[in-house]
Amino acid sequence: MTNTPPSARRERRESRWLSRRGFLSLAGVAGLLGVGSTAGCSFEENPQKTVLRGTTMGTYYAITYLATAKTPPQAEVRDKVEARFAAINHQMSTFIPESELSRFNQFRKVDTPFPVSPEVITVMREAVRLNKVAEGKLDVTVGPLVNLWGFGPEGRPNKIPNDAQIDETKAKCGIEHLEVLDNALVKKIPELYVDLSSIAKGYGVDSIAWELEALGVERYLIDVGGEVRGQGAGTRGGPWRVAVERPVPHGDASLDRVIHLVNTSVATSGDYRNYFEENGHRFSHTIDPQTGRPITHNLASVTVMDASCMTADGLATGLDVLGPEEGMKQATKLNLACIMIVKEDGAFREITSPAWRRQMQ
Repeated sequence: MTNTPPSARRERRESRWLSRRGFLSLAGVAGLLGVGSTAGCSFEENPQKTVLRGTTMGTYYAITYLATAKTPPQAEVRDKVEARFAAINHQMSTFIPESELSRFNQFRKVDTPFPVSPEVITVMREAVRLNKVAEGKLDVTVGPLVNLWGFGPEGRPNKIPNDAQIDETKAKCGIEHLEVLDNALVKKIPELYVDLSSIAKGYGVDSIAWELEALGVERYLIDVGGEVRGQGAGTRGGPWRVAVERPVPHGDASLDRVIHLVNTSVATSGDYRNYFEENGHRFSHTIDPQTGRPITHNLASVTVMDASCMTADGLATGLDVLGPEEGMKQATKLNLACIMIVKEDGAFREITSPAWRRQMQ
């Protein structure tokens, strides 16, 4: 048996820090779109498609943008993108011990400001806001419960947690125990642990969008592990086209539809891949922070469209926990573009919000 290098073990751990939700959406730009060449057109008239690919936040990224004569060289754009991703990881990863978030989680003083970067404050404020929007079902302090049920880095538990273990762990969670100041975070209980896996990838997409726009890039599609943002016209002049996969009975998934992104973002949350079964019971990886237990409803996936990918990312998780009835009721109330896939009698059916139907027209 060979020893695994520490760097490889760390890479495997990091690969899980933002991949607990079973993301369903796929950017299908490479297969769906191409750039035609037009004889006699200048570089400015016929922007050149450039694709950057790599890994970050425990998943892949794929960035397609249309370069003009004013766009910096590809190497410079890549360097800026990689630097921004690295900065986000060192701010918000729970798998990098020296990250801002890891150090805050290790901090045990209560009612004591812990200084963090403006980027962390931005994400935390949105997490607090979305907690209210999702009626408490999105809670970035739920990590200890996720770990208790075996969906964290430690893997499956030896047995299902009992009521006492769940109650004890719930007492260490709750976004109400977190205060967000202008430049610092404050714990109200020493054990409070924050995991931004439900929102940080979306923020990463938004952050890269701002980076590209600062470089003069006006037309782009950014995909970070299935959280996607499209800006400007696509490679053929129309909207960016993104393939979204749908769960199918007795299988993984199939490409179900192509949606158009016009200066907007889309994010998906679901659990049809990530679960375990014991004694005939199915345990979802999605934990309800108010019960401390896996969700039990039949919602397979939620896709949300919003101008902010960070907002879409968080809302997809919150609505997923709310379930099909309450989740769709809240999406309709908030005028959210949302599609839900519900499993019933071994088959899947779609539920769409009025805003989604308008968007698809």
